[in-house]
Amino acid sequence: MTEPAASSVPGPTPPPGPSPSGHGPLRAWAAVTAVSLGIFCLITSELLPVGLLTPVGADLGVSDGTAGLMVTVPGLVAGFCAPLVTVGAARLDRRHVLCVLIALMAAANLAAAFAPDFTVLLAARMLVGVSVGGFWAVAGGLAVRLVPGHHVGRATALIFGGVPTASVLGVPAGTLLGELGGWRTAFGAVGVLGALTTAALLLLLPALPPTGPVTFRELPALLRRNRGVRAGVVVTFLVVTGQFAAYTFVRPLLRDVSGVDSGLVSTLLLGYGLAGVAGNFLAGPRDARRTLLTVSATLTAVLALIAVVPGAAAGTALLLVWGLVYGGVSVSLQRWMLHAAPRAAEAASSLMVAVFNFAIAAGALAGGLAVDGVSVPAAPLTGAALMLAAAVTVAVTSRSAAGAERMDGAERTPGLTKRSRTERVRSRATE
Repeated sequence: MTEPAASSVPGPTPPPGPSPSGHGPLRAWAAVTAVSLGIFCLITSELLPVGLLTPVGADLGVSDGTAGLMVTVPGLVAGFCAPLVTVGAARLDRRHVLCVLIALMAAANLAAAFAPDFTVLLAARMLVGVSVGGFWAVAGGLAVRLVPGHHVGRATALIFGGVPTASVLGVPAGTLLGELGGWRTAFGAVGVLGALTTAALLLLLPALPPTGPVTFRELPALLRRNRGVRAGVVVTFLVVTGQFAAYTFVRPLLRDVSGVDSGLVSTLLLGYGLAGVAGNFLAGPRDARRTLLTVSATLTAVLALIAVVPGAAAGTALLLVWGLVYGGVSVSLQRWMLHAAPRAAEAASSLMVAVFNFAIAAGALAGGLAVDGVSVPAAPLTGAALMLAAAVTVAVTSRSAAGAERMDGAERTPGLTKRSRTERVRSRATE
């Protein structure tokens, strides 16, 4: 049996007051911003190799497909660690957990910057995965503990805003820094930013003792009983896997298919990032299902075209559309899950975080196999096929949900149900 959707009728607005943490409003919002910065650092760290595959591979003597493991490995580790840290850290102060995870990420990136070979670099990337999965899962439910009730929605949006911002701005900035000072400089810079973020969390976060933790039993139970959550998990996996099957290899794609000069790739990725920020704000207030249907259908066409249409102008235009459309994915997926399970938001978010990161790994792996086994254009074509599957899933799910809502409405209006039955009887009699 699915959980009922949250009521569309807003309740009374809570009166202004101190934040639940006991600090003043400025300190509370500073804490929220610090958590958002932590999310930004972690997702930037996870996706940083996307713009550095070619130079890392050339320097350490591995192929583009093998270099893609720098995205695959932390994604897999993060997927496992999202629920594990949420449950395992049940008795620990959340402030201490977040600070330790960010410090671990900073140390891992500094180790990557000095890695003598690809094996050491991959080991450092595993530690990044631990940080990403644990921090994202724990931080997702903190807004209610940092700000007053009437600001929780805005604070949650700010915290999760670190995800799309990292995806669309952190990677291009890291790519640009890597081209200017080398890929090791890019990893080192993210490590330094992580250290600064650790200090900010220590200074700004209040004590956050554990409350009611998520249990291991709750996660599979939520999947069994809630069709909306199950559909959200499937759509998350398809969309994100399709995205990273293509995006992990965007640099060789622009070089080999579109004919873009290597020196312009960072500039184009920055344009992709700016388009993605616009897409995030455009998607924010819109219906999550309709947005994800539009996103998946549009990206099916964009990824198919960028794989086969030559020319720098066409490649640039398609890349910008790609960024604009994908920018709305994270916020729409989060809203889908919260709408599907409003009374189990932490558990639903934990599932989404796990699947999101598994999908990053699966996408990078699928793209790597396509590149090494077929050619570079096979990566975006693989992504297009997965996006098409996501579009079909959203369409079917939306139709089923609409039917369920109509049935639920009929059950609440017995007179209308009776008339409908009478009309059906008369219609059959006429026939």
